[in-house]
Amino acid sequence: MSEDTVQAEMTFAMPVAGPEHFRLQPFVGKFRAEVKMWMGPGEPTISTGTMNNTLELNGLYLQQDYVGDTQEGPFPNFEGKGFWGYNTVQQRYEGFWIDNASTIMQFESGQLSPAGNVWEMCGETVCSGTGATYRKRSVITLMDDSRHKLEMFFTGPDGLEMKNMEINYVRVA
Repeated sequence: MSEDTVQAEMTFAMPVAGPEHFRLQPFVGKFRAEVKMWMGPGEPTISTGTMNNTLELNGLYLQQDYVGDTQEGPFPNFEGKGFWGYNTVQQRYEGFWIDNASTIMQFESGQLSPAGNVWEMCGETVCSGTGATYRKRSVITLMDDSRHKLEMFFTGPDGLEMKNMEINYVRVA
């Protein structure tokens, strides 16, 4: 292999945001959130907070910054951060989430529906209480430029899927 060929293979162009990245634009802004969390059978725990989303790194990634309203309950001062983007090499959306309720980095990847308004993202996570591995499935539905919803499901070692969380977001800025 010639030196020119090796140099050409090592050189790459910086990526630019494309149509898949532009699909994240409706999520940019400040949103009020109502969070419903099912910790088991029965009624969910309900909390509220604010999500601020920005496009970062030349529009390649949506950065998410969430601050929960101070409240009673299991997560009185909840905060979380995430990134979400489109991997042009593997042709899929990818994201990760971290928060102050655990030390686990949650990764997921998936695709956009043919209709262009529903993302289904899948990954695995570990229960911080038991160490058991769960399959995680997130469904993000864009209703319009001012409203979207996240539904999170977990499949446990028993093979049963359970809805764990639903977050409804409404734009405030």
